Amino acid sequence: MSNRDLNYLNLIAQAIFDKKGYNILALDVRGLSSITDYVVIAEGSVDRHVMALARCIEEELRKRDLKPLYREGGKVGDWVVLDYGFVMVHLFQPGVREKYCLEELWQEAKIVDLSIQV
Repeated sequence: MSNRDLNYLNLIAQAIFDKKGYNILALDVRGLSSITDYVVIAEGSVDRHVMALARCIEEELRKRDLKPLYREGGKVGDWVVLDYGFVMVHLFQPGVREKYCLEELWQEAKIVDLSIQV
């Protein structure tokens, strides 16, 4: 994993944490997925919280000239996906995360050790 990738993953995780998102998980899916290298999964408590997490991530990455290639789910807020090409961010309400259990899709993925400042 490159330092650049790890820095972006940490930036995303920190943005989630700072907005009170929780259960943050980053997976290295290189070699397991044909559409991305990394997946970040996290939760927000309600729809507005999930949407606020997505906005915060977009704002932080936009400061570094990164814009999502695709954004889905912003109207309902139970599951928002931000696709940045090399990383896909999935933000869920807890029940929706449990229902779809994306972690199960990438059981063989390596968990990325994130550095979140508390």
